[in-house]
Amino acid sequence: MKYPGHLLTDGEEILRQFRPHWKVLLPALGWAMLLAAIAGFVAAILPERWSPGWSFGGSFALALLLWLVLSGRALVAWYATNYVLTDERIVVRQGLIARTGTEIPLENITNVLFSQRVVERMLGYGDVLIESAGSQGQSRLEDIPDPEAFQSEVYRARELRSLHFRSTGNVAARDVVQQLEALADLRERGHLTDEEFAAKKRTLLGDLPGVEPAEVRELIDEGEIDPTL
Repeated sequence: MKYPGHLLTDGEEILRQFRPHWKVLLPALGWAMLLAAIAGFVAAILPERWSPGWSFGGSFALALLLWLVLSGRALVAWYATNYVLTDERIVVRQGLIARTGTEIPLENITNVLFSQRVVERMLGYGDVLIESAGSQGQSRLEDIPDPEAFQSEVYRARELRSLHFRSTGNVAARDVVQQLEALADLRERGHLTDEEFAAKKRTLLGDLPGVEPAEVRELIDEGEIDPTL
């Protein structure tokens, strides 16, 4: 199932979208082969006179019905499970009628681990464990196709997300520089007292949304802000 575009935020882009590995369908394939063999055997040995109206197609129709009963749940679960990696978050959606969803913001991710046993590596699937800050703690994504590549993609997306936040913070901090310089000019011209200047400076450095003290200190170290202001 394709992730609905209207659930994305403005400017958010899908980097990768996939279902669980086809390995989860192996039991359904096994049931299909077994029931087809049984249906063929029964149709071959059952005398026509013992089953009026029974045909070769009828036996396979019954086998198909049994296969849907035994494998339908696994097929629906595979089809209705969707893993989505965007440039902002990881989304896991499950369910066709009753639905559940999990979202992990990239900036909250602290570690990504993958595991593959020998058979899993041969078939190209495995599990991914995502550790994140906050109440979620750990989230395990099971039967991921090429989990090592997915791990790299998550790290790359997280780093780009981090660079975006740092860039946004620097823009906000440079705006603070301009406002501090304007306040200093007003003080020098006598329009602000030292106490008023100090109060406004504390407001700019401490209360302005999007600006962290560390970012301001970084600009001071770079010479962008005069520490005497």
